[in-house]
Amino acid sequence: MKNLITKLRQEHYLDAEEYKALLLCRDADALKYLQEQAREVALGQFGNRVFIRGLIEISNRCRNNCYYCGIRKENQDVVRYELTQEDILDCCREGYTLGFRTFVLQGGETPATKDAWTVETISSIRQEFPDCAITLSLGEKSREAYERFFQAGANRYLLRHETHNEEHYRHLHPAGMSIKQRLQCLTWLKEIGYQTGTGIMVGSPGQSIGHLVEDILFIEQFHPEMIGIGPFIPHHDTPFATALPGSIEMTLKLLSIFRLMHPEVLLPSTTALATLSPDGRERGILAGANVVMPNLSPRDQREKYTLYDNKASLGAEAAEGLQQLEEKLAAIGYRISKERGDYSYVQC
Repeated sequence: MKNLITKLRQEHYLDAEEYKALLLCRDADALKYLQEQAREVALGQFGNRVFIRGLIEISNRCRNNCYYCGIRKENQDVVRYELTQEDILDCCREGYTLGFRTFVLQGGETPATKDAWTVETISSIRQEFPDCAITLSLGEKSREAYERFFQAGANRYLLRHETHNEEHYRHLHPAGMSIKQRLQCLTWLKEIGYQTGTGIMVGSPGQSIGHLVEDILFIEQFHPEMIGIGPFIPHHDTPFATALPGSIEMTLKLLSIFRLMHPEVLLPSTTALATLSPDGRERGILAGANVVMPNLSPRDQREKYTLYDNKASLGAEAAEGLQQLEEKLAAIGYRISKERGDYSYVQC
């Protein structure tokens, strides 16, 4: 198994059966070796820097009804909110003072009628913070909308494909949503010029090892600039309320695989990891991740953005908890970097 891991580090790809063998591996020494190799690659590429992104959850209103998501349209128990443009700029101002140079605007998927407002918001951030990166995570849009967001000043776009397998996609999403459209959106984003991110939920209901292999092969050929993965965590007001959460160990394994596959990729250690385990964020970094996204949203709104139960948004997961985050990262030999951390930059 160690030979397989060494091959992945050297050649940056394996075949489907080799990926399957790696995913099924439970040998402690081999898995330790996998993480060591991924960590070495990340340190060689970035040093001990961990890039910070200020996460601003701009709205929990969503037109979609994804079966796993706590802010799905049919959930009547969610207290809905929507930040104003000034709210968002205030978040950016607070974040800039704290040292953030990337702002991530994340929200439920809105109708096309909201696109003009989004353009205005991006333009306002770009005008006031010309040295900062703007990342969007706002779901599926038309190519025209993506182009307008890009022209207004957005730099990056994160759109997880969730699963590349069509049957599994239908298991997680209602009729009217399709993996074909999701992949089309990802293609548009790359063509327009965004630093483009995709990713998956690990352990989502119905997911098999075969599905994960499909996801790995897709990400291998798509070569995204960012990969966002985290364990599935159920929400009590969804059809998957009683499903088990995804495996932290499988998530860490995939983080290491993606680091060896794409050494220069921007790879977050996600909030979902920190939600399932107090040291989940640090374990993600030690498995090869190099990005964290503390929550910069207004404190009185954070509990309403409940994609899953018990979502971590305080302490070291909050923007105002940077000192605590710095201490936790220092304890494992890493430091916060307040650079923009663009994909093109980190390749230098």
